[in-house]
Amino acid sequence: MDSANPVATRELEPPNAASRRRFNVRFDRNELSGAFGDMGTDFPLIASMVIAANLDTTGVLVLFGLLQIMSGLVYGMPMPVQPLKAMAVIVITQKLSGELLFGGGLAIGVIMLLLTVTGLIDRLAWVVPKSVVRGIQFGLGLQLATISLRDHLPSLGVPGYMLGFGAFVLTVLLAGNRRLPPAPFVLGLGLVYALLFHVDVAGLARGAGFFLPAWRVPQWGDVWTGFLILAIPQIPLSLGNSILATRQIVEDYFPERRVSVRRISLTYSLMNLVNPFFGGVPTCHGSGGLAGHYAFGARTGGSTIIYGLFYLTLGLFFSAGFSQIIHLFPKPVLAVILLFEALVLMALVRDMVGSRSDFFIVLLVGLSAATLPYGYVTGLVLGTVLAWWWRRRSPSAGAASSRG
Repeated sequence: MDSANPVATRELEPPNAASRRRFNVRFDRNELSGAFGDMGTDFPLIASMVIAANLDTTGVLVLFGLLQIMSGLVYGMPMPVQPLKAMAVIVITQKLSGELLFGGGLAIGVIMLLLTVTGLIDRLAWVVPKSVVRGIQFGLGLQLATISLRDHLPSLGVPGYMLGFGAFVLTVLLAGNRRLPPAPFVLGLGLVYALLFHVDVAGLARGAGFFLPAWRVPQWGDVWTGFLILAIPQIPLSLGNSILATRQIVEDYFPERRVSVRRISLTYSLMNLVNPFFGGVPTCHGSGGLAGHYAFGARTGGSTIIYGLFYLTLGLFFSAGFSQIIHLFPKPVLAVILLFEALVLMALVRDMVGSRSDFFIVLLVGLSAATLPYGYVTGLVLGTVLAWWWRRRSPSAGAASSRG
């Protein structure tokens, strides 16, 4: 059983020379399955932003796909590329314009680049203890589980519950099976259901063609307003989850690899310095995405390359029929994928159980992140202050708790 993953693998692959190389890409059934381990988070957010902000679907899908491919090649592991969640929620709920979204994306790209080149991101990583990082992961897991069970699963009523139950059973039965990994079967079940009951195949075919993203230049007014409205609320979540928690989960799953917070922060910033000029939504890395890819079988950069090719194909050839493509992946099926991603994240806190103070901080930070307004910044600051206070009171306990 894989000690780093509650969705356990029955056949572990021993480390080899290829796994230690930066360029580590493999294409097989497990990479195919793991490729879609983060789809429960990505696809609904992308679809909702396209609708709410009236975005050009071609630019959104093509850029998202290209960045997935880039991430797989650069990191040689299933390093995810995800929509920025806080920005996405604000845009969706307030129906903000695409121009404001692109401006906010460019603003946060500049901010992350400054944190990287000045070395401030390294200092932050030194200051924030591992228990706080685990708390951020736990809080994100709670949020993802809530979205899965409260929003995605009930979306189709009784048929949706039945579909979700079938997907859940398939996932449990095939979890960790390296010969028959679960994601293709789970998504296949949803695809069959969608084609039978929801998708206009003729309409989908009419939307086929060849499309390219359009060049655009964000206006300074949109960049400034996007910074105030979108980037500032996003920064705490990005620092906690996209940078610190992602680096921690790389250490958990790929201990032989050395990926610094500065490197993660740099690719984060570069993605958002490119996205706005071609209509791509703001993106980040994320611990939940890496956990999801890994849980469903991914072990190399091949998984994110496959995932990227999926979005690239949709964007280049089927973006005009996106209104039909949305129905190909029923939300109850995505709910099951998202739920397992959440469970994997929350289970990572087990290495904190041996210390009462560390586990208390995990719960405090996690519950703050999941329930409070601006919960990630509240949990990050409060948990870090409390952890250092405990360390000063009990130096031996502080030495036993490694930093994140």
